Amino acid sequence: MKKILNNPVDYVDEMLAGLTAAHPEFYRLAGDSGRVVARAIPGKPGKVGIVTGGGSGHLPVFTGYVGPGLLDACAIGDVFASPSAEQMADAMRAADSGAGVLRLYGNYGGDIMNFDMAGDLVEFDDIRCTTVILADDVASAPPAEAAKRRGVAGMVYAFKIAGAAAEAEHDLDGVTRVAQKAADACRSVGAALSPCTVPQAGKPTFTIAEDEMEMGMGIHGEPGVWRGKLQTADAIAGEMIDRLLSDMPLSAGDRVSVMVNSLGATPPEELYILYRIVKARLDAAGAEVVMPLVGRYATSMEMTGVSFTLIKLDAELEGFLKAPCDCAFWSVK
Repeated sequence: MKKILNNPVDYVDEMLAGLTAAHPEFYRLAGDSGRVVARAIPGKPGKVGIVTGGGSGHLPVFTGYVGPGLLDACAIGDVFASPSAEQMADAMRAADSGAGVLRLYGNYGGDIMNFDMAGDLVEFDDIRCTTVILADDVASAPPAEAAKRRGVAGMVYAFKIAGAAAEAEHDLDGVTRVAQKAADACRSVGAALSPCTVPQAGKPTFTIAEDEMEMGMGIHGEPGVWRGKLQTADAIAGEMIDRLLSDMPLSAGDRVSVMVNSLGATPPEELYILYRIVKARLDAAGAEVVMPLVGRYATSMEMTGVSFTLIKLDAELEGFLKAPCDCAFWSVK
């Protein structure tokens, strides 16, 4: 294992110390554990709070998207490990401004269990909570079993859109409705060329030959739909967009945003090589691309690979997507 670190046990805590020191205008640590990141300046009284939580190793997800127009707080666990229920409850307390809290996170068993327990804990604080779970990874289950799908980069769109609805002073039910609408409109798929290494494990999450790739692999190394010889960029992009469009067909006049996302080690140059195919395919379908995102938005440590996310927009979702937001990793003016 070659990583720039000290004691692997301290990896997350030292990362959070550096994150909050580098960007004090956005982030502060909250709660007793030091594993909750909250807005440097809390939302105004009466604003719905939005929290998320999950394992480290995915920056900017999860902690990076705390900020105006986005999340109010985030509980973060060890690399690829869920935060505890107590940490999630601390995040919910930090996010509460008197109008209730939306819990918005990915479809993983540990996160679901701990957020449910956290909801029970904050009942004693009279904090009303709702939940929206992202399940956007089309490679992880067929449409008939969509509720079993993993939550991946689609949560970035959900954070942005729900955060804008909260800033627009929608009540908790309204913010929850918009967040669920965004989650339902997202589809994602990924492809990996190399594994990553969890610091405390000290070895790669999986093995793959130098001349191989895996289509549909999850962000923690979960199995994909096939493994075989490395394909060309155009072939990879073509298959990935085929999988998205077969799950969420588009018609002429549809408006979509698309994210071409590095899973960690894939450089921007290669993302733009892929994007040109994505854009051409969406143009051919008659869809109009709105505010495309190309870059590092949801990673898996140093994994070499890419994910595509499509979100089909209506006027409401598009308006919230274009609304202002600000954090260390993404700003919309």
